[in-house]
Amino acid sequence: MDVEIGLPGQSREEVGRILNGVLADEHVLYVKTRNYHWNVSGPRFHSLHEFFEEQYGQLAEAIDDVAERARALGVRAAGTMTEFKELARLVEEPEVVPSEDGMLTNLAHDHEALTRQLRADIKRCEDELEDVGTADFLTGLMETHEKQAWMLRSFLDRND
Repeated sequence: MDVEIGLPGQSREEVGRILNGVLADEHVLYVKTRNYHWNVSGPRFHSLHEFFEEQYGQLAEAIDDVAERARALGVRAAGTMTEFKELARLVEEPEVVPSEDGMLTNLAHDHEALTRQLRADIKRCEDELEDVGTADFLTGLMETHEKQAWMLRSFLDRND
C-alpha cells in the first residue's frame, strides 16, 4: 500500500536514511551504556550501576520510537547488527573497560555528539526535506540527549 502523508517518496526515503543513522547511533550508545552498567567498579559502583540502567532503559525507548517513526513514514527500519555497524557514526571500544570517570566522560561525549548530529538532521528535515513532523520528533530526541549528557557531566563535577 502506498504511503500518502504529504511527503514525496524521495523525501521519505531521505528521512528514512536519517532515521536509520540515528537508530544505529542509538544502538551503539545503548550497548555502550549497558556494557558500562555491567562492568562498572569502584567507590561509586552502586549509584553508577543504577544510573546506567536508567539511561539504557531510556535509550531502549528511544530506539523503539525512532524505528516506529521510520515505519510510520513507510520506510524500513534497520534491524540487524550488521546494518547498525555500517550506519553508526558513534564508535564502540571493544575490550576496553574505562574507569568510572572514563565511562561517564565517554557517554557524555557520545550524547553530545548525537545531539550535534541531531541538530544537523533537524535542519535538513526542515529546510531540505520539508518534513516538520520528523524535525519535531528529532527535536524531542535531541532534548533527551542534552539532558542525559548534563546528568553524566554532573557526576564528574567535583565542586564539593
